[in-house]
Amino acid sequence: MTRAFVFPGQGAQTIGMGKALAEAYPAAKAIFDEVDEALGEKLSSLIWDGDIETLTLTQNAQPALMATSLAAMRALEAEGFAVTDAAFVAGHSLGEYSALAAAGAISVADTARLLRTRGQAMQAAVPVGVGAMAALLGLDFATVKEVAEEAAQGEVCQAANDNDPGQVVVSGHKEAVERAVEIAKAKGAKRAVLLPVSAPFHCALMGPAADVMAEALDDVDISEPVVPLVANVRASAVTDPALIRALLVEQVTGSVRWRESVAYMAGEGVSEIWEIGAGKALSGMVRRIEKSIECTAIGTPEDIAKLKE
Repeated sequence: MTRAFVFPGQGAQTIGMGKALAEAYPAAKAIFDEVDEALGEKLSSLIWDGDIETLTLTQNAQPALMATSLAAMRALEAEGFAVTDAAFVAGHSLGEYSALAAAGAISVADTARLLRTRGQAMQAAVPVGVGAMAALLGLDFATVKEVAEEAAQGEVCQAANDNDPGQVVVSGHKEAVERAVEIAKAKGAKRAVLLPVSAPFHCALMGPAADVMAEALDDVDISEPVVPLVANVRASAVTDPALIRALLVEQVTGSVRWRESVAYMAGEGVSEIWEIGAGKALSGMVRRIEKSIECTAIGTPEDIAKLKE
């Protein structure tokens, strides 16, 4: 059975995530310690005992979700599973960084610092209240692209996340996104709702954040991942470090092509996907994209125990 490992993005965060893994596996706890040290603060205390509003701040959520994913990966490794058991790794937005760290392309400490920088840069790129994102349910990607173009009216409105056949997220100026919600409803969307996010990710308004990330990534060593990465903006496998660096910059303003990424992996023979870290959002998307793929979410010691049965 050909397997892929996928890593969740923002929105999956919960207070307490990864704590049981850290208590059960010294190698998992070591990840949280390493992230705390890299950031010069006890992010682990916020993750396990903090308040959800603070954890949800982009600059905290991004390294926190990566730490939880990598802790789950180390726990799997302690039980004899390896990242090289997978044919591909992939991640949703910030999850791409988790995937690269899991595949040995970027050190955990560098990944934590990059994601802290990415979170701060994305938040700073657009003043609060100027941008928005909305999920449009029940319309395909091509229709949502038309909706976004019609809604823009000289402002920015882009199809930002192509999540699955019935869910596409648009991002841009708040008024344009609000227009997109109304246009989508008129075009027969099942639901069109503004998302509780702090910035309009994956659209042209993130240009300043892309510049910050280009500079930050220039200072970091990236090696060839031991497993090919299915990149968000390409929806195909990449291994070249220089290309990975460029695509991570492009990803800040580019669309997350998740539906196409899963379809690509299915086309390459993947029949089983393990979602490594917090939540089960990606598993739900995968099932809606390709029903033949078996999904397993791995975020607790119990999840890992089931694998050994």
